[in-house]
Amino acid sequence: MPWSIIIILLLIFIIFIYPLIKNLFLNYKRNKQIKAIEEKRNSKVITLIHRQEILSLIGIPFTRFIDIDDSEEILRAFRKVDDEKDIDLILHTPGGLVLAAEQIARAIQNHPSQVTVMVPHYAMSGGTLIALAADKIILDQNAVLGPVDPQVRGYPAESINNVTKQKNVDDIDDETLILDNIAQKAVQQLEHFIKDMLQDKLTATEIERVIDNLCRGKYTHDFPITAEILAELSLDFSQDLPEEVYALMQLYPQAKGRKPSVYHVPGKY
Repeated sequence: MPWSIIIILLLIFIIFIYPLIKNLFLNYKRNKQIKAIEEKRNSKVITLIHRQEILSLIGIPFTRFIDIDDSEEILRAFRKVDDEKDIDLILHTPGGLVLAAEQIARAIQNHPSQVTVMVPHYAMSGGTLIALAADKIILDQNAVLGPVDPQVRGYPAESINNVTKQKNVDDIDDETLILDNIAQKAVQQLEHFIKDMLQDKLTATEIERVIDNLCRGKYTHDFPITAEILAELSLDFSQDLPEEVYALMQLYPQAKGRKPSVYHVPGKY
């Protein structure tokens, strides 16, 4: 066989076949690790893990968020779980569509058995809404949640409200007034949702404090809600995250360029 044919076949393998084989092997290892967690905890494990991923074949990175596809898939997964079976939802997300996050939270709330949300690194915005619905939250010691204040056209809803309060109505253009109206409704919607999620877990006073801290623009949208703040808000959580969850997260590697930005020699010191 001519060398040119061999080189062409090798290139086809590298470009098309090798990535497929690599993904199949990675999925095999993920399934094996998930089953190990399920056997240890006698639960059904569902993952919602968003990474910057690489499009197949062409190598273009894109960032994932909570969307309707996620909520549809999680709702399908929940329907297949027996009422007597506990669920562990491993959550790693920057947030996303409020509607999708609320649907997932409703599914958690309606599951008859215990649902535990595990956060190995972060669950911001819509991810926090999902965590609040869980019967139990388990965090890594350095993991964080985030504020759930609604964003309207890229601006915090409370900031829009504050701007209109500081001006005479005659000096505000129609578009800003419309945005202010939408922003008020968005805040009210999330306040109602959080009250519903927490009514059986906290007192009315405690719920109001959670809403004031997480929903009304007290912090910027990417402010890290640490374990200390969660404790101050009387939200129940633990920090005994299973080691198997860390091993699973290593099977969801961040898409990398030619040179890794962080490197270390594996092992304990």
